Amino acid sequence: MAEVRYAGVVVDRCTGCSGLWFDAREMEMLLTTKGADKAIDTGNPATGKQMDSIDAIPCPRGHVPKMIRMVDHEQTHVWYERCPVCGGTWLDAGEFTDLKHDTIADFFRDLFRRERR
Repeated sequence: MAEVRYAGVVVDRCTGCSGLWFDAREMEMLLTTKGADKAIDTGNPATGKQMDSIDAIPCPRGHVPKMIRMVDHEQTHVWYERCPVCGGTWLDAGEFTDLKHDTIADFFRDLFRRERR
């Protein structure tokens, strides 16, 4: 993991897959900060999409061996993992940018997407 600083917030980025680790409330702060997506979410979204098949992601802080998989309530095509102990959030490459920008394509994609298992 490498530290990435933007607008006074330090986020950890995986040097292998470019996934992002946000300590509690950091993601919410940066979602409303202009330019944060371009500065911190530099990974390939296709790589991030491949990582969705991995469902046993441990907390990078060592709190739990498997974080809870969550679905964004506004953009249901975005999956992320959250640690129930420390409140940290893991986003695969491209997911932070996707969360930050809600488009009309997102609306139609979510409207016709089948429910996940």
